[in-house]
Amino acid sequence: MLKEAPAVIDRKLLIEGLGKGLRVLECFSEECPRLTATQTGLKANLTRTAARRYLISLVHFGYAQTDGKYYWLLPRVLKIGQGYLESSRLPRLVQPFLQRFSMETGETANFSVLDDHEVVYLYRSNSPRILSIGFHAGARLAAHCSSAGHAMLAYLEQAKFDVWVREHNFSRFTSQTITDKDEFIRVIKVVKQRGYALVDQYANMGLSGLAVPLLDKKGVPVGALSTTFQNVAYQEDTCLKKLLPILQQTADIMRELV
Repeated sequence: MLKEAPAVIDRKLLIEGLGKGLRVLECFSEECPRLTATQTGLKANLTRTAARRYLISLVHFGYAQTDGKYYWLLPRVLKIGQGYLESSRLPRLVQPFLQRFSMETGETANFSVLDDHEVVYLYRSNSPRILSIGFHAGARLAAHCSSAGHAMLAYLEQAKFDVWVREHNFSRFTSQTITDKDEFIRVIKVVKQRGYALVDQYANMGLSGLAVPLLDKKGVPVGALSTTFQNVAYQEDTCLKKLLPILQQTADIMRELV
């Protein structure tokens, strides 16, 4: 979900160093698994000296390792994210419903939320198939490439959606990716009219995605339920006939619980 406007807090109570340390952690990614102090400083908007001190501290407390020049994260970092997954109510709540979806369709299903400009996948059901397709817990994807992202963005307040589009980087992942803002706006309007999102090879060639928003009782999107499948496995009408009704039924049931 999009971050809400922060509550008014007395800044004298804040530990600015903690915020900077978290920014350093967020610098590491699949594209940047190993960073120097200089590179970290540039990404975290810190001086090289400050970045180096934070990195050395992460090494000391067991969250990172270094060879003297490069730094990389250690598995202990997973404790931070795992704490959210274990304490958050929604991922646990959706589990039995998405497992039922998988048993009935033979496809995997995901529950995800919108985190600024990315979709974060928090739960993935187990498919009866030996080889299944989907996103593992913790995976992130640019929201304009994801059916789940489309489903949630379609139900944002108009003002929030306008800001999101204005600030979003519409990067191209495949030849099918929508990179034009006006076209994207038109697509999202269609999603809102239909109540579901269907994307074809926006992020990966050969893969399609189908999603419905998970709305609370006020109609505010708190997440999305989605499934990813090989586009050769379903024609559009077959996909909508076999998969969509179960996703919609699941979202309708859960709306009374969230």
